[in-house]
Amino acid sequence: MRRSRIAAYVSSLLLALGAVLTGAGSAQAATGPYVALGDSYASGVGAGSYISSSGDCKRSTKAHPYLWAAANSPSSFAFTACSGARTGDVLANQMSPLNSSTALVSISVGGNDAGFADVMTTCVLQSDSSCISRINTAKAYVDSTLPGKLDSVYSAIRSKAPSAHVVVLGYPRFYKLGQSCLGLSETKRKAINDAADYLDAAVARRAAAHSFTFGDVRTTFTGHEICSGSSWLHSVNWFNIGESYHPTAAGQSGGYLPVLNSAA
Repeated sequence: MRRSRIAAYVSSLLLALGAVLTGAGSAQAATGPYVALGDSYASGVGAGSYISSSGDCKRSTKAHPYLWAAANSPSSFAFTACSGARTGDVLANQMSPLNSSTALVSISVGGNDAGFADVMTTCVLQSDSSCISRINTAKAYVDSTLPGKLDSVYSAIRSKAPSAHVVVLGYPRFYKLGQSCLGLSETKRKAINDAADYLDAAVARRAAAHSFTFGDVRTTFTGHEICSGSSWLHSVNWFNIGESYHPTAAGQSGGYLPVLNSAA
């Protein structure tokens, strides 16, 4: 009897070792259906390698949702994130793949609602005071209006995918401060970073209210901001304005993917 127990114990150890060596049960094992929603930070604008069928949505094979799906082999993968999307666009155009079997949802949204593109245009082309004024307008919107819009999206996700684990990914700070760097003034850079923090805090609060997981990418992007000398973000690109202030392929794989891996 004792010998059979020892044999069973050894067999279980060998099976466990085999699972480790073959990767069974690891992050590369198949998972349930995964749906990736959101804006250009989710679709991968700035990373290149755009999927031709995605058109103006510019979904990239180097975007963090695509990379996660490639590594984890979900039973299905729906990638509906789209460049320029606001909360209303997510509700109207992106949610059809969600259902009761959906296991994982990732989303980044809110920046366009808050006027991201106009803020950056103002700060690039106008004075420090104009930049700060436009940021203050955006912050007022984040306080007064954005929470309700995020609640509508998050509630719809939970209604359509009641069993899903939902990861809400935030936005990075754009600039490394205190560096000699061509472009915007230090005053503008600090104000833009503060605005990113303000937006992330608002998004994190609403995610927590819905019992969703907030994925904070500011830590992974630290040391890789614009002006860092090793930036994972595009600065102004006058030849491709749409990619300006978006993560590079390295930003998607090194900044966003590790956070999604940890949160999922």
